[in-house]
Amino acid sequence: MADYFTQVVVQPTIPNGDMTTLERLILPLVYGSDEEKDGIYFYSETGPADSIMLDREVLEKALETSARDSSLYDTIAKQFAAHAANDAIIELDLSGGSIDFVFQDIVRRSATLKYVTIVAAFTCSKMRSDGFGGAATLITAAAILGKSTTDILEDFLSETGLDQPDDLQTLSTDERHA
Repeated sequence: MADYFTQVVVQPTIPNGDMTTLERLILPLVYGSDEEKDGIYFYSETGPADSIMLDREVLEKALETSARDSSLYDTIAKQFAAHAANDAIIELDLSGGSIDFVFQDIVRRSATLKYVTIVAAFTCSKMRSDGFGGAATLITAAAILGKSTTDILEDFLSETGLDQPDDLQTLSTDERHA
């Protein structure tokens, strides 16, 4: 049995003042984190968590004190409302997609951050061809751009013409575009 891992580094350190109370609560549970002088450094040794559990009172207080115009607020508030009023522990499902949008909200609000990057390394405990690679994501206020190592290799193959059928590979660049 092979074990797959996704190691992740989020850079730069996110300033404390740029995050809502809810983001400061949720992001360290999704990623590992280290408190630094002026913010939080996020990372993951095995991959971001897609399910987290929180004490109801802690989550309720974070929702009450956080901006309601954030994407994370909308996502978490919907799930919180679906739980029974007497549930002491709230389980949040974050498996529906990337949490990159949270960092985009932070960049939009920040007076100092122009972007955030997320770099991931995909590894496997066995030498399986599908168990290695990586990805890089650039998050700005206006866009979230990402490429995997597979995407990058496909770009290289295209740039060199090696993605063409064999009969087209022998043609010069000018002949291919004629």
